Amino acid sequence: MVDESPADTPPTSTPSDLVAPIAPVTPPPATVASLGSTNGAFVGPINKVDVPKGVWQPCPSCLATVFQKALEENLFVCPECDYHHRITARARIAQLVDPDSFEEFLGDLISTDPLKFRERLTYKERLAEMRQKTGETEGVVVGKAFIRGRPVILAVMNPFFIMASMGSVVGEKITAGIERAADENIPFVVVTVSGGARMQEGMVSLVQMAKTSAAVARLDDAGGLYIVVMSDPTTAGVAASFASLGDIHLAEPGAMIGFAGPRVIENTIRAKLPEDFQSAEFSLQHGFVDRIVHRHNLRTEIARIIDYAGK
Repeated sequence: MVDESPADTPPTSTPSDLVAPIAPVTPPPATVASLGSTNGAFVGPINKVDVPKGVWQPCPSCLATVFQKALEENLFVCPECDYHHRITARARIAQLVDPDSFEEFLGDLISTDPLKFRERLTYKERLAEMRQKTGETEGVVVGKAFIRGRPVILAVMNPFFIMASMGSVVGEKITAGIERAADENIPFVVVTVSGGARMQEGMVSLVQMAKTSAAVARLDDAGGLYIVVMSDPTTAGVAASFASLGDIHLAEPGAMIGFAGPRVIENTIRAKLPEDFQSAEFSLQHGFVDRIVHRHNLRTEIARIIDYAGK
C-alpha cells in the first residue's frame, strides 16, 4: 500500500513568494542604434555611420571598395586589381589631351525621332532623360585637340548615353570628324565604346555603318592616319564598321571586343567558346588588335604612333 501523503507529492508550481519576478529586458530603440547579437543573445548597440554618396566606389572585378578620390587620381583604374572602369567622354578627353586644347564642334546636333519609337518611354523622352543625366547631347563628343603637342581630331564615345549606341547623330559626328581630319591632314583618333546600332532609329542607324566606313575609305585615300582605341565594350555595329578599320588598333586591358554576344555564337555554332573569348587579350592573340595599352600610357603611345607615321 502506497502512502500518498502530501510530503511524497512534488509541488505542481513554485510559490510566488519564493521567487522574485524577472524584469523584462528592453533593447535600445532601433532608431538610435542597430542591435548586435551572437547566437540570438543581445550584446549591445552597434553604431551606424552614414557614408556620403560618392565617397567610395565598388570594383566590379575584385569587389574591393575603393576611395573615389584615389580612383580618380589613378585614372579610374582599380588600384587593387587594375580593372579599367568605364568613364565618361569628358573624363577621357581630360586624360588624353593637353590642358585647355580641346575645341569641340557639332556639339549642338541632336537626334530626331524618325520612327516615332516607343518602349517604356518614347524615344524623345529617352533622349531628354539621357541629356539630363549625362549633360551631353549625344553618345559621342568630337573636336580638335593636341596630344603631347600633336594636333589631332578626337572622337570619344560616352557609354553612359544609351551605351553610346550609334544613331544618325553619332554617325554624322564620326563622319564629320574623319572628313575634317582628311581636310586638315592631321590624324583622326577615336576612343570606341558602344553596344552597337541604336534600335530606336532602326534602318537609319544601320546605314551609319556604311556612312562611317565610306568616310574612313576617303581618309585612307587621302593618306591620313587613323588610330582606334577600343575600350570596354566595343561591340556590334560599331565594331563591325569604323572601329575595325583603323590603321592602328589599340585596346585597354580586359576590354570586350566583338560583334554578337557569346551565348548567341555558342547557340549558332553549337560549340563551347574559350574562357577569354572576345577579350582584348584574345583579340591581340588572334591579330585583331595591334597592342594592349594601359590607360596610364595611352597619351604617350598615341603620340609615339603619330611621330612614327610622320604625321
